[in-house]
Amino acid sequence: MSTPDPEPAPTARSYESVLHSIEADLRDGKIKVGDQLPGERALAQIHGISRASVRDAIRILDVMGVVRTAVGSGPTSGTVVIANPSAGLGSTLRMHMATSHFPVADIVQTRTMLESWAAKEAAGQEHDTGKLAKLRELLEAMSGPELGREDFHALDAQFHVLLSSLAGNAVVTAMMESLRFAVQSYVSEAIDSDEKWQRTVPTLRAQHEQIMAAVQRHDGDGAAAALSNHIEWFHTQTSAQKQPQGRQLK
Repeated sequence: MSTPDPEPAPTARSYESVLHSIEADLRDGKIKVGDQLPGERALAQIHGISRASVRDAIRILDVMGVVRTAVGSGPTSGTVVIANPSAGLGSTLRMHMATSHFPVADIVQTRTMLESWAAKEAAGQEHDTGKLAKLRELLEAMSGPELGREDFHALDAQFHVLLSSLAGNAVVTAMMESLRFAVQSYVSEAIDSDEKWQRTVPTLRAQHEQIMAAVQRHDGDGAAAALSNHIEWFHTQTSAQKQPQGRQLK
């Protein structure tokens, strides 16, 4: 019996040479945030590829939060290098959550680890009074009796990301921003009626206050415990409602 021919090795896509080149130049400091990339024609000539392939590379970098493009002339036009890591992470997470690739329990565990660590770190540091004031404003806004569900969820997302940023870790902040963007669309689906909302929101408000109080009194262990209890409690509530997998998270 003849042996089947081996599968041919996949060929590199044309645009990948642009991605690898820009990554190397960023790493080596040859280009930096705020710099303009060469135009399509120049990049196509440099890499020996078509302008269509260059456009593919730029679109990918845009989605990844590495560049932004603008028409016109001047230093802010064309393709400019930026740093928006949460954009790329968030879009990737949303897509994989939509495929139910990530078990909900794993997402809850990841949130718990990140946010409880951040809350403990935040409590142990000298506080940024401006951020604390903003957190208090968010809590007061969330306590409004006329506030709708969707507005509450948006404020809740801001609260968690801003609280995590108090830890002072740029990577954790970016991951939290991307994670929150990834799950925010599912929050409203977990509480999809006024009846559920009225049952749930008083506890959420009380839990937010407990977290805030622990951070302000520099109680790291208390802040971490309050944050963990908050996330896990909500997960328990929505799991009990038997929502589809991937749509049970606060």
